[in-house]
Amino acid sequence: MPAVAVVVLAAGKGTRMKSERAKVLHEAGGLPLLAHVLRAVEAVVSRRDSVWVVVGHQAEVVRELVKPFGAHDVLQRPQLGTGHAVAQALATLPRSVSRLMVLPGDAPLIASGTLAALLAHHSATASTATILSARLENPHGYGRILRRSTGEVESIIEQSALPAERRGMREVNSGMYCFERAPLAGVLGQLGRDNVHREYYLTDAIGLLQRGGGRVSAFVAEDPEEILGVNSRAELAHADALLRRRKAEALMACGVTLYQPETLAIDPDVTVGPETIVERGVELRGATRIGAGCRIGAFSILRNAVLADNVTIRPHCVVLDTRIGSGVNVGPFAHLRDGADIRANARIGNYVEVKKSVVGEGAKAQHLTYLGDATVGRGSNIGAGTITCNYDGVNKNPTAIGDNVFVGSGTELVAPVRVGRGAYIAAGSTVTEDVPADALAIARGRQVNKPGWARTRRQKLVAAKARKEEPAVGVRLANNSGTKKRKEPTRKRRR
Repeated sequence: MPAVAVVVLAAGKGTRMKSERAKVLHEAGGLPLLAHVLRAVEAVVSRRDSVWVVVGHQAEVVRELVKPFGAHDVLQRPQLGTGHAVAQALATLPRSVSRLMVLPGDAPLIASGTLAALLAHHSATASTATILSARLENPHGYGRILRRSTGEVESIIEQSALPAERRGMREVNSGMYCFERAPLAGVLGQLGRDNVHREYYLTDAIGLLQRGGGRVSAFVAEDPEEILGVNSRAELAHADALLRRRKAEALMACGVTLYQPETLAIDPDVTVGPETIVERGVELRGATRIGAGCRIGAFSILRNAVLADNVTIRPHCVVLDTRIGSGVNVGPFAHLRDGADIRANARIGNYVEVKKSVVGEGAKAQHLTYLGDATVGRGSNIGAGTITCNYDGVNKNPTAIGDNVFVGSGTELVAPVRVGRGAYIAAGSTVTEDVPADALAIARGRQVNKPGWARTRRQKLVAAKARKEEPAVGVRLANNSGTKKRKEPTRKRRR
C-alpha cells in the first residue's frame, strides 16, 4: 500500500449551529464530533501521526482536542472553502505520502470499517479519486452521484442543479474521498470561486480530474447513516440519538438488560458486564465500568465510576469518580463523589453524601449523613444525621473511624479527630477530641427539666398580649368633637 495520510477538515464555524463554539467541538454520543472522526481514523492508519487536522475557527481549542490523538494541525486562515483547506494541508504533507483520504470533521457516525473498505476499493479500482457515497431514502440537500454505464462517476450534480428527470436519484455524495496525491495537487490550483460563497470547492476537483483523464469511482456505504453530517442543532440531536442507540444495541448484544433504551445516555467508553440491569433514564458517562449482575436504578447518573459485581444503585443516585466494591447497596438519592471508595457489602442509604472518603467492608451509613475526607472502618454503623465537619475555613481535615464503631444519630465529628476500634458515640454528641478504643463518648449539654416552666411561660405570653391590647394609662381616647386631643409640648426655660 502506498503511504496514506488522512486530512480532516475542522476549520469552519458552522453558522447554522447558532453558536460561538466551533461546530466540531459540539458533542454527540458523549464526545465532540471531531473526536468521533479521529477515533474512526485511528483504526485505519498505520501511524497516528499520519493524520492532519485543518483548524481555523477557535483553532487553539480544537488543537487541544487533537493533541491526544497525535495528529498534526494545519491552520487555515482565512477559511476559503474545502478546496483551499485541502491545499493548505497538502503543502505540509511529507513527500512520501502519495495518497490521501479527506474527511469532514462533523461526521461522527462514520465507522472505521467503512473507511478501510473505501481505501481498499480505491486501490482495487486504480482510481484517481474515489467518493464515499450512500443511497438515502430522502436525499434532499445532498449532491447526487451520476454514473456512467461502466459504473464510473460521470459527475456530481448539486441539489439546485438537478433536472426534473433526475429528481429520483438517491445516491449521494458524502463529502468523504480518497485521492492520489499528484493528480489532486495538479488540479487544486485550477479551482475557481465562481459561486455564491466565493469559496474553493473540493467537489470541483472531481470534474477537473475527470477532464484530465483521471478515473473517478464511488464506493457505496453499507449503512447510509454513517455519512450523515451535522450542520444544525436538530441534526446534532439526531446524531446523538443514533450514537446512543448504537451503544445500547452493542451492550444488549453482550447480555445487558436495558429498560427503555431510548431514554438512556451511555457514552462510548462505558463497559457493562452481563446480567446487569439498567433502568430507564440512567446516564452512564465517561469511563464508567460496571461489573456483572448489577442493577442501576432509574434516573441515576454515573460518571467515571467503577462498580464491581452485584452492586445495586437505587433510583436517583449521583455517583462521580467513585469505586464501589461487590455487593454494595447505594441509595436512593445518594451522592458519591471525588474519589469515594465504598468497600464490599457496605450500605450507603438515602440522602447520604460521601466525598473523598473510604467506607470499609460491611459498614453502614443509612440516612441523612455527610462523610467528607473520612475513613470508616469495617462493620461500623454511622447513625442518621451524622456529619464529619471536615472544613475549618482554610483546610480540609480528616476523620478516622475504626472498625466496628457505633456512631449515634445526630453526631458531629469535628475534624481532625479519631475514633478508636469498637467505640460508641452517644447520639447528639459534638466530638472534638479523639475517642479511645471501646470507650463511650458523650459530648452534649446535660439535660435539665424545669417542672411547670412551659405552663408559666404560656400564661406570661397571654398576659403580655392582653396588656398590649389595652389603652395606655392617662391617654384620652377622644374629646367632645370625637378627635384625639393633642398634648402641648413642654418648653424648657432658658437660663
